[in-house]
Amino acid sequence: MPTMTFIVAGDPAQLTGSHVYDARMAAALRDQGWQVDVIGLEGRFPEPDATATKALEAALSAQPDGASVIIDGMAMGGLPDVIAKHAARLDLTALVHHPLADETGLDEAQRTRFKISETRALAAARRVIATSPFTSHRLAEYDVPAERIRVVEPGVEPAPLANAVARPDDGRQQLLCVATLTPRKGHDVLVDALAQLTEFDWQCDCIGGLTHDPRHAEAIATRIRDKVLEDRIRLVGERPQDRLGESYDQTDLFVLPSHYEGYGMVITEAVSRGLPVITTTGGALAYTLPRGAGIGVTPGDTQALVAALREWFTDPELRQRLRQGASDARAALRSWDEVGQAFAKALSPATR
Repeated sequence: MPTMTFIVAGDPAQLTGSHVYDARMAAALRDQGWQVDVIGLEGRFPEPDATATKALEAALSAQPDGASVIIDGMAMGGLPDVIAKHAARLDLTALVHHPLADETGLDEAQRTRFKISETRALAAARRVIATSPFTSHRLAEYDVPAERIRVVEPGVEPAPLANAVARPDDGRQQLLCVATLTPRKGHDVLVDALAQLTEFDWQCDCIGGLTHDPRHAEAIATRIRDKVLEDRIRLVGERPQDRLGESYDQTDLFVLPSHYEGYGMVITEAVSRGLPVITTTGGALAYTLPRGAGIGVTPGDTQALVAALREWFTDPELRQRLRQGASDARAALRSWDEVGQAFAKALSPATR
Protein backbone atom coordinates (compact mmCIF):
# COMPACT_ATOMS: atom_id res chain seq x y z
CA MET A 1 0.00 0.00 0.00
CA PRO A 2 1.54 3.35 -1.04
CA THR A 3 1.75 5.93 1.73
CA MET A 4 1.61 9.72 1.53
CA THR A 5 1.72 12.62 3.97
CA PHE A 6 -0.23 15.72 2.94
CA ILE A 7 0.83 18.98 4.65
CA VAL A 8 -1.38 22.07 4.56
CA ALA A 9 -1.41 25.47 6.25
CA GLY A 10 -3.85 25.72 9.14
CA ASP A 11 -6.94 23.61 9.72
CA PRO A 12 -7.35 21.07 6.88
CA ALA A 13 -11.15 21.36 7.25
CA GLN A 14 -11.22 25.01 6.13
CA LEU A 15 -13.62 25.70 3.27
CA THR A 16 -11.32 27.80 1.10
CA GLY A 17 -10.92 26.59 -2.48
CA SER A 18 -7.37 25.37 -1.93
CA HIS A 19 -8.24 23.46 1.24
CA VAL A 20 -11.26 21.85 -0.43
CA TYR A 21 -9.07 20.76 -3.35
CA ASP A 22 -6.44 19.36 -0.98
CA ALA A 23 -9.05 17.46 1.02
CA ARG A 24 -10.59 16.06 -2.16
CA MET A 25 -7.22 14.78 -3.36
CA ALA A 26 -6.38 13.22 0.00
CA ALA A 27 -9.75 11.43 -0.06
CA ALA A 28 -9.22 10.35 -3.69
CA LEU A 29 -5.85 8.80 -2.88
CA ARG A 30 -7.40 6.89 0.02
CA ASP A 31 -10.13 5.64 -2.31
CA GLN A 32 -7.39 4.28 -4.57
CA GLY A 33 -5.76 2.34 -1.75
CA TRP A 34 -3.23 4.87 -0.48
CA GLN A 35 -2.57 5.40 3.20
CA VAL A 36 -2.77 9.19 3.59
CA ASP A 37 -1.94 11.23 6.69
CA VAL A 38 -3.02 14.89 6.57
CA ILE A 39 -1.15 17.38 8.76
CA GLY A 40 -2.46 20.90 9.34
CA LEU A 41 0.28 23.28 10.45
CA GLU A 42 -0.19 25.81 13.23
CA GLY A 43 1.15 29.32 12.83
CA ARG A 44 0.87 32.19 10.37
CA PHE A 45 1.09 31.62 6.61
CA PRO A 46 2.18 32.44 3.96
CA GLU A 47 4.50 34.91 5.70
CA PRO A 48 5.51 32.45 8.41
CA ASP A 49 6.05 33.19 12.07
CA ALA A 50 8.16 31.13 14.48
CA THR A 51 5.24 28.80 15.21
CA ALA A 52 4.78 28.03 11.51
CA THR A 53 8.50 27.40 11.04
CA LYS A 54 8.63 24.99 13.97
CA ALA A 55 5.47 23.24 12.79
CA LEU A 56 6.79 22.53 9.30
CA GLU A 57 10.19 21.48 10.66
CA ALA A 58 8.54 19.06 13.09
CA ALA A 59 6.25 17.62 10.40
CA LEU A 60 9.12 16.96 7.98
CA SER A 61 11.53 15.72 10.65
CA ALA A 62 8.96 13.09 11.63
CA GLN A 63 8.99 11.57 8.13
CA PRO A 64 11.30 8.59 7.53
CA ASP A 65 13.88 8.71 4.75
CA GLY A 66 12.29 8.21 1.35
CA ALA A 67 8.78 9.16 2.50
CA SER A 68 6.43 10.75 -0.01
CA VAL A 69 5.18 14.17 1.09
CA ILE A 70 2.87 16.66 -0.63
CA ILE A 71 3.12 20.23 0.67
CA ASP A 72 0.56 22.86 -0.27
CA GLY A 73 2.20 25.98 -1.66
CA MET A 74 0.73 28.17 1.07
CA ALA A 75 2.63 26.10 3.65
CA MET A 76 5.95 25.80 1.84
CA GLY A 77 6.47 28.98 -0.20
CA GLY A 78 7.67 31.09 2.71
CA LEU A 79 9.95 28.44 4.27
CA PRO A 80 12.54 27.47 1.65
CA ASP A 81 15.27 26.72 4.21
CA VAL A 82 13.12 24.14 5.98
CA ILE A 83 12.16 22.56 2.65
CA ALA A 84 15.76 22.45 1.43
CA LYS A 85 16.93 20.82 4.67
CA HIS A 86 14.77 17.74 4.02
CA ALA A 87 14.65 17.69 0.21
CA ALA A 88 17.46 15.19 -0.34
CA ARG A 89 15.99 12.50 1.91
CA LEU A 90 12.26 12.92 1.13
CA ASP A 91 10.18 12.63 -2.04
CA LEU A 92 8.65 16.12 -1.97
CA THR A 93 5.77 17.28 -4.16
CA ALA A 94 4.76 20.94 -4.20
CA LEU A 95 1.07 21.64 -4.82
CA VAL A 96 0.64 25.17 -6.22
CA HIS A 97 -2.77 26.80 -6.58
CA HIS A 98 -1.22 30.14 -7.52
CA PRO A 99 2.11 31.79 -6.72
CA LEU A 100 2.15 33.62 -3.40
CA ALA A 101 3.41 36.82 -5.03
CA ASP A 102 0.23 36.98 -7.13
CA GLU A 103 -1.93 37.74 -4.09
CA THR A 104 -3.81 41.05 -4.27
CA GLY A 105 -2.78 43.84 -1.92
CA LEU A 106 0.94 43.10 -1.59
CA ASP A 107 3.47 45.88 -1.90
CA GLU A 108 6.47 45.53 -4.19
CA ALA A 109 8.80 44.48 -1.37
CA GLN A 110 6.41 41.69 -0.32
CA ARG A 111 6.04 40.49 -3.91
CA THR A 112 9.79 40.35 -4.37
CA ARG A 113 10.28 38.55 -1.07
CA PHE A 114 7.60 35.97 -1.88
CA LYS A 115 8.94 35.37 -5.37
CA ILE A 116 12.50 34.78 -4.17
CA SER A 117 11.34 32.57 -1.32
CA GLU A 118 8.93 30.47 -3.40
CA THR A 119 11.47 30.06 -6.22
CA ARG A 120 13.90 28.57 -3.70
CA ALA A 121 11.25 26.32 -2.15
CA LEU A 122 10.05 25.00 -5.52
CA ALA A 123 13.63 24.24 -6.56
CA ALA A 124 13.80 21.71 -3.71
CA ALA A 125 10.66 19.81 -4.76
CA ARG A 126 10.96 16.67 -6.85
CA ARG A 127 7.77 17.51 -8.74
CA VAL A 128 5.23 20.34 -8.83
CA ILE A 129 1.48 19.90 -9.33
CA ALA A 130 -0.30 23.02 -10.57
CA THR A 131 -4.08 23.27 -10.46
CA SER A 132 -4.43 25.00 -13.84
CA PRO A 133 -2.50 25.43 -17.10
CA PHE A 134 -2.39 29.15 -16.29
CA THR A 135 -0.55 28.51 -13.02
CA SER A 136 1.71 26.01 -14.77
CA HIS A 137 2.79 28.71 -17.22
CA ARG A 138 3.29 31.19 -14.36
CA LEU A 139 5.79 28.80 -12.79
CA ALA A 140 8.21 29.36 -15.66
CA GLU A 141 8.97 32.67 -13.93
CA TYR A 142 9.94 30.64 -10.86
CA ASP A 143 12.56 28.62 -12.74
CA VAL A 144 10.59 25.36 -12.52
CA PRO A 145 11.46 23.17 -15.53
CA ALA A 146 8.39 22.17 -17.53
CA GLU A 147 9.23 18.47 -17.18
CA ARG A 148 8.77 18.70 -13.40
CA ILE A 149 5.28 20.23 -13.62
CA ARG A 150 2.04 18.29 -13.83
CA VAL A 151 -1.36 19.99 -14.21
CA VAL A 152 -4.38 18.58 -12.38
CA GLU A 153 -7.39 20.88 -12.60
CA PRO A 154 -10.18 20.66 -10.00
CA GLY A 155 -13.31 18.63 -10.56
CA VAL A 156 -16.95 18.96 -9.63
CA GLU A 157 -19.46 16.93 -7.70
CA PRO A 158 -22.23 15.83 -10.08
CA ALA A 159 -25.29 17.97 -9.33
CA PRO A 160 -28.77 18.48 -10.74
CA LEU A 161 -29.74 21.68 -12.50
CA ALA A 162 -30.53 24.50 -10.12
CA ASN A 163 -34.21 25.23 -9.61
CA ALA A 164 -33.77 28.74 -10.97
CA VAL A 165 -32.64 27.42 -14.36
CA ALA A 166 -36.05 25.97 -15.10
CA ARG A 167 -38.41 28.31 -13.27
CA PRO A 168 -40.15 31.28 -14.95
CA ASP A 169 -37.76 34.15 -15.64
CA ASP A 170 -39.49 36.87 -13.67
CA GLY A 171 -39.44 38.46 -10.27
CA ARG A 172 -36.42 39.02 -8.03
CA GLN A 173 -33.00 37.96 -9.29
CA GLN A 174 -31.06 36.00 -6.67
CA LEU A 175 -27.30 36.57 -6.97
CA LEU A 176 -24.67 34.44 -5.26
CA CYS A 177 -20.98 35.07 -4.62
CA VAL A 178 -18.92 32.32 -2.97
CA ALA A 179 -15.51 33.63 -1.93
CA THR A 180 -13.52 34.18 1.25
CA LEU A 181 -13.56 37.86 2.21
CA THR A 182 -10.02 38.86 1.30
CA PRO A 183 -8.89 41.75 -0.97
CA ARG A 184 -8.20 39.44 -3.92
CA LYS A 185 -11.85 38.39 -4.17
CA GLY A 186 -13.10 41.87 -5.11
CA HIS A 187 -16.15 42.16 -2.86
CA ASP A 188 -15.60 45.93 -2.76
CA VAL A 189 -16.02 46.10 -6.53
CA LEU A 190 -19.21 44.02 -6.33
CA VAL A 191 -20.72 46.23 -3.63
CA ASP A 192 -19.89 49.40 -5.57
CA ALA A 193 -21.38 47.94 -8.75
CA LEU A 194 -24.62 46.79 -7.13
CA ALA A 195 -25.01 50.18 -5.45
CA GLN A 196 -25.50 51.61 -8.94
CA LEU A 197 -28.23 49.10 -9.81
CA THR A 198 -30.75 49.58 -7.02
CA GLU A 199 -33.58 50.24 -9.47
CA PHE A 200 -33.62 46.50 -10.23
CA ASP A 201 -35.08 43.80 -7.99
CA TRP A 202 -32.18 41.69 -6.76
CA GLN A 203 -30.77 40.05 -3.64
CA CYS A 204 -27.10 39.06 -3.28
CA ASP A 205 -25.75 36.52 -0.79
CA CYS A 206 -21.98 36.49 -0.23
CA ILE A 207 -20.89 33.16 1.23
CA GLY A 208 -17.32 32.85 2.46
CA GLY A 209 -15.10 33.02 5.52
CA LEU A 210 -15.09 36.28 7.46
CA THR A 211 -12.09 35.54 9.70
CA HIS A 212 -9.19 35.14 7.24
CA ASP A 213 -8.81 38.93 7.01
CA PRO A 214 -11.13 40.38 9.69
CA ARG A 215 -10.16 43.98 8.97
CA HIS A 216 -11.07 43.61 5.29
CA ALA A 217 -14.30 41.79 6.13
CA GLU A 218 -15.32 44.64 8.43
CA ALA A 219 -14.44 47.16 5.72
CA ILE A 220 -16.78 45.37 3.31
CA ALA A 221 -19.55 45.30 5.93
CA THR A 222 -19.06 49.04 6.49
CA ARG A 223 -19.17 49.66 2.75
CA ILE A 224 -22.50 47.83 2.54
CA ARG A 225 -23.91 49.88 5.42
CA ASP A 226 -22.66 53.16 3.97
CA LYS A 227 -24.50 52.40 0.72
CA VAL A 228 -27.64 51.38 2.64
CA LEU A 229 -27.61 47.90 1.14
CA GLU A 230 -27.83 45.81 4.33
CA ASP A 231 -31.19 44.38 3.28
CA ARG A 232 -29.97 43.43 -0.20
CA ILE A 233 -26.36 42.23 0.27
CA ARG A 234 -25.84 39.66 3.01
CA LEU A 235 -22.44 38.50 4.29
CA VAL A 236 -23.37 34.96 5.23
CA GLY A 237 -20.00 33.53 6.32
CA GLU A 238 -18.94 29.96 5.53
CA ARG A 239 -21.50 27.26 4.84
CA PRO A 240 -20.97 23.49 4.82
CA GLN A 241 -21.18 21.76 1.47
CA ASP A 242 -24.78 20.56 1.86
CA ARG A 243 -26.09 24.02 2.71
CA LEU A 244 -23.94 25.56 0.00
CA GLY A 245 -25.71 23.28 -2.46
CA GLU A 246 -29.03 24.70 -1.27
CA SER A 247 -27.76 28.22 -2.01
CA TYR A 248 -26.68 27.29 -5.52
CA ASP A 249 -30.07 25.71 -6.08
CA GLN A 250 -31.91 28.96 -5.35
CA THR A 251 -29.58 31.17 -7.40
CA ASP A 252 -30.29 32.87 -10.73
CA LEU A 253 -26.80 34.27 -11.37
CA PHE A 254 -23.40 33.46 -9.90
CA VAL A 255 -20.99 36.40 -9.54
CA LEU A 256 -17.26 36.23 -8.78
CA PRO A 257 -15.52 39.65 -8.97
CA SER A 258 -12.01 38.36 -8.13
CA HIS A 259 -8.97 40.33 -9.17
CA TYR A 260 -7.10 37.06 -9.71
CA GLU A 261 -7.63 33.31 -9.41
CA GLY A 262 -5.28 30.40 -9.98
CA TYR A 263 -8.31 28.45 -11.20
CA GLY A 264 -11.66 29.45 -9.64
CA MET A 265 -13.35 26.24 -8.50
CA VAL A 266 -16.61 27.98 -7.64
CA ILE A 267 -17.06 28.87 -11.32
CA THR A 268 -17.24 25.23 -12.37
CA GLU A 269 -19.37 24.41 -9.32
CA ALA A 270 -21.91 26.99 -10.50
CA VAL A 271 -21.77 25.78 -14.11
CA SER A 272 -22.26 22.19 -12.94
CA ARG A 273 -25.73 23.33 -11.86
CA GLY A 274 -26.40 25.15 -15.13
CA LEU A 275 -25.95 28.57 -13.54
CA PRO A 276 -24.70 31.47 -15.68
CA VAL A 277 -21.69 33.35 -14.31
CA ILE A 278 -20.48 36.93 -14.37
CA THR A 279 -16.84 37.01 -13.36
CA THR A 280 -13.58 38.67 -14.38
CA THR A 281 -10.71 37.71 -16.64
CA GLY A 282 -8.25 37.86 -13.73
CA GLY A 283 -5.61 35.13 -13.83
CA ALA A 284 -7.02 31.76 -14.85
CA LEU A 285 -10.65 32.93 -14.78
CA ALA A 286 -10.49 33.83 -18.47
CA TYR A 287 -9.98 30.12 -19.16
CA THR A 288 -12.02 28.54 -16.35
CA LEU A 289 -15.35 30.05 -17.43
CA PRO A 290 -16.66 27.93 -20.32
CA ARG A 291 -17.40 29.85 -23.49
CA GLY A 292 -21.05 30.82 -23.70
CA ALA A 293 -21.75 30.16 -20.00
CA GLY A 294 -21.26 33.71 -18.77
CA ILE A 295 -19.57 37.07 -19.09
CA GLY A 296 -16.00 37.99 -18.17
CA VAL A 297 -15.05 41.59 -17.41
CA THR A 298 -11.77 43.32 -16.63
CA PRO A 299 -10.82 42.76 -12.97
CA GLY A 300 -11.21 45.80 -10.75
CA ASP A 301 -13.35 47.64 -13.32
CA THR A 302 -16.51 48.60 -11.43
CA GLN A 303 -18.21 50.14 -14.45
CA ALA A 304 -17.58 47.05 -16.58
CA LEU A 305 -19.22 44.94 -13.87
CA VAL A 306 -22.14 47.41 -13.70
CA ALA A 307 -22.62 47.10 -17.46
CA ALA A 308 -22.58 43.29 -17.38
CA LEU A 309 -25.05 43.13 -14.49
CA ARG A 310 -27.32 45.71 -16.12
CA GLU A 311 -27.35 43.63 -19.27
CA TRP A 312 -28.32 40.58 -17.22
CA PHE A 313 -31.16 42.41 -15.47
CA THR A 314 -32.60 43.97 -18.62
CA ASP A 315 -32.14 41.36 -21.37
CA PRO A 316 -34.27 38.19 -21.03
CA GLU A 317 -32.78 36.73 -24.21
CA LEU A 318 -29.27 37.08 -22.80
CA ARG A 319 -30.33 35.37 -19.58
CA GLN A 320 -31.80 32.45 -21.51
CA ARG A 321 -28.77 32.18 -23.79
CA LEU A 322 -26.33 32.08 -20.90
CA ARG A 323 -28.46 29.55 -19.02
CA GLN A 324 -28.38 27.34 -22.09
CA GLY A 325 -24.62 27.83 -22.44
CA ALA A 326 -24.02 26.88 -18.82
CA SER A 327 -26.29 23.84 -19.12
CA ASP A 328 -24.47 22.71 -22.27
CA ALA A 329 -21.06 23.14 -20.60
CA ARG A 330 -21.90 20.72 -17.78
CA ALA A 331 -21.12 17.67 -19.91
CA ALA A 332 -17.46 18.64 -20.31
CA LEU A 333 -16.74 19.05 -16.58
CA ARG A 334 -14.63 16.35 -14.93
CA SER A 335 -15.79 14.63 -11.75
CA TRP A 336 -13.64 14.58 -8.64
CA ASP A 337 -13.18 10.83 -9.15
CA GLU A 338 -11.58 11.46 -12.55
CA VAL A 339 -9.43 14.22 -11.11
CA GLY A 340 -8.31 11.92 -8.29
CA GLN A 341 -7.09 9.37 -10.82
CA ALA A 342 -5.14 12.10 -12.63
CA PHE A 343 -3.66 13.31 -9.34
CA ALA A 344 -2.38 9.86 -8.44
CA LYS A 345 -0.81 9.56 -11.89
CA ALA A 346 0.87 12.94 -11.43
CA LEU A 347 2.72 11.56 -8.41
CA SER A 348 4.76 9.21 -10.59
CA PRO A 349 8.55 9.49 -10.26
CA ALA A 350 10.26 12.67 -11.39
CA THR A 351 13.83 13.88 -10.97
CA ARG A 352 15.23 17.28 -10.13
